[in-house]
Amino acid sequence: MRWIDLAVIVLYLAGITWFGTRFRESQKTLKDYFLGGRTAPWWAIALSIVSAETSTLTVIGTPALSFQGNLGFLQVVFGYLLARIVIATLFLPAYFRGEMYTAYELMRRRFGNRIRRLTAGTFLVLRALAEGVRVFAISIVISIILGTGEMTSIVVIVCLTLVYTYEGGLTAVIWTDVVQMVLYVIGAVLSFYIVLHEIPGGWAHVVSIAGPAKFQVFDFRLAPPAIFFTRTYSFWAGLIGGCFLTTASHGTEQLMVQRLLAAPTERQSRTALFASWVVIFVQFALFLLIGVCLFVLYSDNHWKLPDVADKIYPLFIWQHLPVGISGLVIAAILAAAMSNLSAALNSLASTTVMDFLKPLSRAVASDAQWLRRARYATVLWGAILFGVALIARHWGSVLQAGLSIASIIYGSLLGVFLLSRTGAQQA
Repeated sequence: MRWIDLAVIVLYLAGITWFGTRFRESQKTLKDYFLGGRTAPWWAIALSIVSAETSTLTVIGTPALSFQGNLGFLQVVFGYLLARIVIATLFLPAYFRGEMYTAYELMRRRFGNRIRRLTAGTFLVLRALAEGVRVFAISIVISIILGTGEMTSIVVIVCLTLVYTYEGGLTAVIWTDVVQMVLYVIGAVLSFYIVLHEIPGGWAHVVSIAGPAKFQVFDFRLAPPAIFFTRTYSFWAGLIGGCFLTTASHGTEQLMVQRLLAAPTERQSRTALFASWVVIFVQFALFLLIGVCLFVLYSDNHWKLPDVADKIYPLFIWQHLPVGISGLVIAAILAAAMSNLSAALNSLASTTVMDFLKPLSRAVASDAQWLRRARYATVLWGAILFGVALIARHWGSVLQAGLSIASIIYGSLLGVFLLSRTGAQQA
């Protein structure tokens, strides 16, 4: 690792941590800590939503999809749009009927406290497992780049993110998300420009070599049925799968719902939700085009393919980007990881406090006391995610089975929320 790249990475890690802690003074109540005082503008919430749903695996994995195939993955984004229409129609009006802090307060209104605790507990378990795995994944990247061990890498990424999340609450999460979102998009744009510069003939040459097959987006084929069910990227699979996935994640999971609840009004929340779709569409398109350009670059130079396709983009960053720029793009990948982690910490803490501790507490406590407990809950979940990340090192193929089980529970969670809304409308 060249010292300039290392300096850029260290400067970013220190800078984003310092920036997040600057919001401590604005944290006076639980509303400030968990909802940002409902003062964040819609565009910041929109960028925060995209930042939270973009993991490191998205950044490094999306270019590999178009490198090996075409732009068909973009079809899933249309499912994301359909999901946002469902959420804006069914869920948002209910979430803004009164003052809610978590998605699971809606379950109390419809089914009572037992279902509220069941759905909230499901979220806590699933998010802890998912985020712990993500922390372990980014620790691998850090350990390779910086030469640190996996244990040290996990400690660094968890502690730095925990510091500003503990201090600044959701306000710090949202505004650091904005900075981190801008950073990794700049990193992607720079990568796209540089890879085009490496190709003689530029974009025109990319189009001629890649051909129509590489730039194909839509696949509307339905028959024969066997192909329909086994084809990974078709329009109908993207529309249906993307819709159910996003309706569950953005409509029922506190990680995303918390951001929607942070908007001053339902209208601004809806605007943020749909604006985030525009950003995610552009983002996916950019990463997919990077993959197409890398395909042409590899073909022209007859380079040997890496053993794992997901290494295509990171290897180009490490080996071909100029000094300083590679450090910036590495920092961008870390930004995506820290966005996920900070969002998880605050949403886990808010669910713990608002859905379990506060309803079960019989003693009267001041806002300052509850704010202190919320910060303790944040630290507790930081320790739990650290532990899950350590355990994930030994999961191996069991991880696949664990994620499959999580998918089943995810569907059940969405079913309960949909039942609550359809039942409420009929009543």
